Amino acid sequence: MGRTLLLGAACLFPAAASADPVAERAKVETIVESVAVLADRGEFDALARLFDDEITVDYESLSGSPADVRSPSGLMSDWAALLPGFDATRHDLSDVAALVEGSVATASADVTATHWIGADSWAVDGRYDYALERGAEGWRITAMTFTLEEERGDRALTARALQAAGADPAPYLRRARARTVVRQFLQGLETLNMEAVNAVWAEDAVLEMPFAPRGVGFPDRVVGKDALIRQYAAWPDTAIDPDYTSGLRFLPTVDPDTVVAEFRGRVTIRPTGRFYDQRYIGVFHIDEDGKIALFREYFDPTVFTEAFGLAGTGED
Repeated sequence: MGRTLLLGAACLFPAAASADPVAERAKVETIVESVAVLADRGEFDALARLFDDEITVDYESLSGSPADVRSPSGLMSDWAALLPGFDATRHDLSDVAALVEGSVATASADVTATHWIGADSWAVDGRYDYALERGAEGWRITAMTFTLEEERGDRALTARALQAAGADPAPYLRRARARTVVRQFLQGLETLNMEAVNAVWAEDAVLEMPFAPRGVGFPDRVVGKDALIRQYAAWPDTAIDPDYTSGLRFLPTVDPDTVVAEFRGRVTIRPTGRFYDQRYIGVFHIDEDGKIALFREYFDPTVFTEAFGLAGTGED
């Protein structure tokens, strides 16, 4: 029960500091414990929120590689590419202790980390040391160091775990891939790079526009990669200084292969000289090959017809 309650740690700590130093120390210690819990549960989105924008990560005593500065997404991608490949992992912490001095803190914990595949296991004993800072969103980890003390079992299990995790990517990695494809599409529109735009489509991709303007000869559905390439082909001759990513925001989804994106399109339309300022909701489904299989695009048809100089009948 106690470990389950730790899962919401990133949301439990408001930016305002407690007047009680014991409470602040408890917050820091709970973050340290939450790293272990969330890693074992494979909840990498929640785990990423425990870290600052840049983290110094030092596993040299285990891997032989020097310390490195990572982003939360980069660190989570590494962990998500390995840990789910084990049948189970358990990071058992003890002697968790924190020292808080104003808006900075240090913490340490002894750990036994055990990894299983079938009846085989690999375990390491050691110590974690953390540095944290308190910012607008509360305490975040800025550095972590693992010091190896003892190793047991078969380290070669990591290679097997990497292979298994690669064959069945974790939801965190699938979600990151899906959002990358959507960003590539929008950046392609922004830079007038039609090669990049054309590369995102699955062969049987479908574009649906439920609110497309009626009676102006504009389709509300386009089917197939070739048809989509033709649909966007005139874009470089139509758009002047487009911006599609400045306000890009991804909304949470249960399905990691489905992206719901809120974005704004701002561009001068060359044939009319009018400025197009449109707000969009895009629903994208990404197939197993990392291509857009469905793009459902919601926008205001009135804004569209005015900017492009289209005069319709208002009828289908």
